[in-house]
Amino acid sequence: MSNSEIRPFRIDIPQADLDRLHSRLADTLWPDELPGVGWDYGMPVSYLKELAEYWRTGYDWRAQEARLNELPQFLTEIDGQQLHFVHVRSPEPDALPLLLTHGWAATYTEFLDVIGPLSDPRAHGGDPADAFHLVIPSPPGFAFSGPTQQVGQSSTERYAALFAQLMARLGYDRYGAQGGDVGSFVSPELGRIDAEHVIGIHMNGPITMPSWDEESGAGDEQSWGAEDQSWGGGTEYSDADKARLEELTGEGSFTRFGYAMVQAGRPQTLAIGLHDSPAGLLAWLVDLFQRWTDPAIELPDRAVDRDALLTTISIYWHTKTFASSIRLYKESESWGAQLKNSGVPTGVAIFPGDLSIRALAEQQHTIVHWKEYDRGGHFAAMEAPDLLTADVREFFRGLR
Repeated sequence: MSNSEIRPFRIDIPQADLDRLHSRLADTLWPDELPGVGWDYGMPVSYLKELAEYWRTGYDWRAQEARLNELPQFLTEIDGQQLHFVHVRSPEPDALPLLLTHGWAATYTEFLDVIGPLSDPRAHGGDPADAFHLVIPSPPGFAFSGPTQQVGQSSTERYAALFAQLMARLGYDRYGAQGGDVGSFVSPELGRIDAEHVIGIHMNGPITMPSWDEESGAGDEQSWGAEDQSWGGGTEYSDADKARLEELTGEGSFTRFGYAMVQAGRPQTLAIGLHDSPAGLLAWLVDLFQRWTDPAIELPDRAVDRDALLTTISIYWHTKTFASSIRLYKESESWGAQLKNSGVPTGVAIFPGDLSIRALAEQQHTIVHWKEYDRGGHFAAMEAPDLLTADVREFFRGLR
């Protein structure tokens, strides 16, 4: 493949790989568990056993693979990095190009339920004037972009640089960017480095962290409380912001963010076990979904479709990209940093469980749209695709 070639791609997982997965699941050595503790100690083994058995005997990868292969998927190479992406052109000639960036622990399949409504609103009861041409890349280290090969290739900053080049290669000189989680770092970074082409940024549940401000005493554990309005250099917090800050930095933060600490500090150690054990990978990823999906729904495979959840996990397993996907936690420099405001108009959608603090978001983004919803969760495109679709349409309507 030449440096600028774009070629079609189809998924074709060898049957031997599927058979090996099923065999490994059948041979899982399960730990014991304490009675009556629910999720307090992490993944309930009894729940995981049932989910693993469904993955082994009930889940149909070939049906999901066929569905994914209905999408126009492509591979290209940019700066020595293979990029896999979905490119769905709208039937509406005046559609706006929109780049969608998924988060961790998702894949590009996070957007399956919004692709139709966003690209072809006429066919989904919407206004054809709201149509988008969609570009949905797999960041380096994820899915069919394959594992990264060198230090520094797994940062949100590099993702944005590659995606800007991808949009140029596709001939789009005016486009929007949307994303949550990892995408909430990549999308505004595109606004900073490609402001002459990015007309708007939309984020769901952007991750906002107070700055480490020595003068305000932020290094002192006492000053982490939401009641301290000087945290972060004199930021004034609303009541909603203070409640989220308390949850973000309070006693429960270790449970909520412990996975990120491990992935940022010792990613390779963790990856050895999860690349060898499909049950281990299933436990780690499903536990993450349980913590970040709609808090009103206890079981993650009820917050999102069970087959959709297992498709995500199957892609991590079959592409052997868990290790490379979590390197971004170690290599990205945007986490908790004070970043320049690109000046690009920015819209935000907040779903249950999101801990986005508006006062902090407004320090780094030109917020012109902010809406909060009472259902859905961190994986909004999977949990509440109708709400996310409507919010994206509404935000970009005024920028076209």
